[in-house]
Amino acid sequence: MVARIKGPTDHVVVVGAGLAGLSAALRLAGAGRKVTVLERASVPGGRNGLLNKDGYAFDTGPTVLTMPSLIQDAFSCVGEDMKDWLELTPVKPLYRAFYHDGSIIDVHANTEEMEAEIAKTVSPEEALGYRRYVDFVTKLYKYEMNDFIDRNIDSPLNLLTPNLARLVALGGFRRLAPKVNQFLKDPRLQKVYSFQAMYAGVSPQQALAIYAVIAYMDSVNGVFFPKGGMHAVPRALAAAAEKHGVVFKYNTEVTGVEVVNSRARAVTTATGERYECDALVMNPDLPVVWRDLLGKTPLNIKRLKYSPSCATLLVGSSKKYDHAAHHNIHFGQSWDGVFDELINKKVLMTDPSVLVTVPSKDDPSLAPAGKESYYILYPTPNLDADIDWKKQAGPYRDQMIKTLEERGYTDFEAGIETEVMTTPLDWQAQGMERGAPFASAHTFFQTGPFRPRNIAAGFENIVFAGSGTQPGVGVPMVLISGRLAAERIVGPVK
Repeated sequence: MVARIKGPTDHVVVVGAGLAGLSAALRLAGAGRKVTVLERASVPGGRNGLLNKDGYAFDTGPTVLTMPSLIQDAFSCVGEDMKDWLELTPVKPLYRAFYHDGSIIDVHANTEEMEAEIAKTVSPEEALGYRRYVDFVTKLYKYEMNDFIDRNIDSPLNLLTPNLARLVALGGFRRLAPKVNQFLKDPRLQKVYSFQAMYAGVSPQQALAIYAVIAYMDSVNGVFFPKGGMHAVPRALAAAAEKHGVVFKYNTEVTGVEVVNSRARAVTTATGERYECDALVMNPDLPVVWRDLLGKTPLNIKRLKYSPSCATLLVGSSKKYDHAAHHNIHFGQSWDGVFDELINKKVLMTDPSVLVTVPSKDDPSLAPAGKESYYILYPTPNLDADIDWKKQAGPYRDQMIKTLEERGYTDFEAGIETEVMTTPLDWQAQGMERGAPFASAHTFFQTGPFRPRNIAAGFENIVFAGSGTQPGVGVPMVLISGRLAAERIVGPVK
């Protein structure tokens, strides 16, 4: 039996209209609760933000959308069909991978297409290895999803299910890189099917093999792009929630929680408003909630280790490049070295691996006619590193551009019409602890039952949602976290 909060739950206040907060709000509304969502920004989305600049529309957060069934699941809670609110297009190829030796591999969700691609670009033997790898991650997903990801976990004892034994037998608790290498021998494919560990804040060499489930979510299940950009997802979820009675208060920054006898009675805002509640869902970054709103930081929160961060460049450009797909990964020659620099040495990458997303390829409306929009992401250390971003931002931006031009984006600088750079310092200013948008790292002792719980210890009626709590980081996980938070209040939601 999953623990639930105590007392009445008629009126729930959700702090933050990020994807987790919206997922929770829809489920709570569907369960008949009165729901008020308080959001400090002028639009929903949280980290899944939107920037309009000089005729370009930029997503400011995640660029990769997987597992759309989880979005449909949120709509279903209020009897809505996702297709009436969102138009999703499969991205083909999922990724285009570029390597230092000049080779290119397109990554496809369709296993037959991918087998053919591998047979053509690598070897028929490697194609057979890929098929075995797909079988492995498909089983991994099947055994993991219901028992370890999509459920509230109150104790490690909750994990004692038949699927735990199956995961152990499958090798899920071995290291990711050696497990991938068991199936795939070509270093290029090893990189393509293990780089996702970076989303979890750990290197493929250190990550558990269970994190190959992230590779399943995109490289097997598929990657999608919403018409209007990624921000269309929170806009659609918020609109559906509003239709079903959820009240949204934008430009409303919560600054305090009134607690009486361990029970949250109301939240207060920067402008002096007060919103009473029976239960409270907190969507902002977990350590920030504890420190800034609840006024104390438990020891397990103080001890958290954080993922690497990133620097992003949003660029509106007059230049287009025929070689680029929607999602492009440019791998440097160094691989193990990249993670060593980011995580252990806490220095900037000397041989960067870079993600370049070109959303206007699938939705030209995101850029003026004949122009292109780019989302460029360079992993960096988080703010635990000794890097002064006030001084470093300008030189690093120039280095980012130089690297892009060396990787095939000829005269990229010359085409720039508008740009916005975001550094770890900026992420921190947006409320992300240590300037880490990927939240606390998914090390063994920060995963599953060991990840900070979504029910606030010492409080009767406060629950958490978002990437800092169970089950973790990434759009699918965050959507699930909203459902798990709602279930702490109203029980299982169908």
